[in-house]
Formats: sequence, C-alpha cells, structure tokens
Amino acid sequence: MSAVVAVPVKDLVNAKQRLIPFLSPSERGDLARAMLVDVLDALARAQVGLVLVVTRDPAVEALARRHGADTLGEEINRGHTEAVAHAQRTALVRGARRFLTIPGDVPCVTPGELNALADAPIEAPGAVFVPSLSGFGTNAALLEPPDAMPLKFGEPSFDNHLVAARAAGLRPLVRRLPGLGLDIDAPEDLVLLLERGPSTRSGRLLASLDIPARLARRSPEA
Repeated sequence: MSAVVAVPVKDLVNAKQRLIPFLSPSERGDLARAMLVDVLDALARAQVGLVLVVTRDPAVEALARRHGADTLGEEINRGHTEAVAHAQRTALVRGARRFLTIPGDVPCVTPGELNALADAPIEAPGAVFVPSLSGFGTNAALLEPPDAMPLKFGEPSFDNHLVAARAAGLRPLVRRLPGLGLDIDAPEDLVLLLERGPSTRSGRLLASLDIPARLARRSPEA
C-alpha cells in the first residue's frame, strides 16, 4: 500500500461550537456533514491513497462509506491528536509507505491540491506540512514513513511541527495551498467559504440558509 489518508471527525451533533449562537444546532450539523462530503469527494477524485475516516460516530461512519471511504473506529473521543496517532499506527500495520492527514472541515480543498501534496518530493524520512490560512494551525501533514515523527495539533501547531521535525533530524517541506488552508471554525470563515467555494456543497448550503444576509445583520457596520 502506498499511502493512507486519515480524516479525523469527532461527531456531527456537537460540531462547530464556535459558530454558536450564529447557527442553530441542526444547521451546524448540516454544515459539518456538507464539509465532510466536500472533503471526501475531493479525496475520491484525487485518489491519493486509502482514505480512513477516524470516528466513533455511526452517522459519520455511514456517511464515509457512502462516499467511498473506509472507517477507523475509536472507543472514545480522545481528541484530534490521538485520532491521528491511532491512524498512524494503523498505516504502519497496513504497510503504507506514506501517511497523510487532513481535517474534515476544509471544503474548498481540490483534487489538484491533494495531488500536488501527495507528489511532494520527500527525502525519506521526511515530512510536508500545510499551514492554515492564519499560519498558526496545521491543516495537512504528510509523512514518509508514517512514523517519521509524532504529530500534535492545536495552535500554534504549524511552527511546533516544523521545530519537532527538525529536532527529529527531518528537513520539513512547506506547501501553502489556499483551499486546504481554509478550515471553517468561526463566522468570518463562512465569508471566505462563500467567496472561495460557492460551488461546493458547503457553499450552496450556506447560500440556502441566507448566510450572507445573516452575516450582514451581525456586522457592526451593517
């Protein structure tokens, strides 16, 4: 097996807490579902490796299978870092040469970006990191081999990953990819999603919810 791609997803019911009270619970769940589908569709078209959605939510598992992904179960929600480590161990057991992880809330990611990342010229052992648009978070990590280094998420994980990679004797590469770099957490991210991904499932959902008008009413300048 050449590569395993891990997509950690906690659940759909309690998704996107930072969008409270801007979106209702059902709207937040619908947005989380739409974003995951956008990500899985891009991965299916890119065909960069075996996709494993790491979750303990049966609804997420069913959604993943409908969109061509496998699942990797967790007994409890231990967080993003632990879910990725679980997937790294699984990648090793399955004989993968490379390990890639991306989040399930980057709906503007494209197959072209995924292929460009997967084709990065790594000198094994090595690592490639994609920062979030803020530059603080890590929106993708590609390792060869899968256990080249441990990964730890949460801002400022991007700088921390570069430091940790160098301390491990690696020469990390950086790829800045605008679609993959846009993770949706706060109301201001919805504006960027509407601007950059109007044709995505997530963008169409926001348009159907009249999010532009709701954002305008929320703005102090409105």
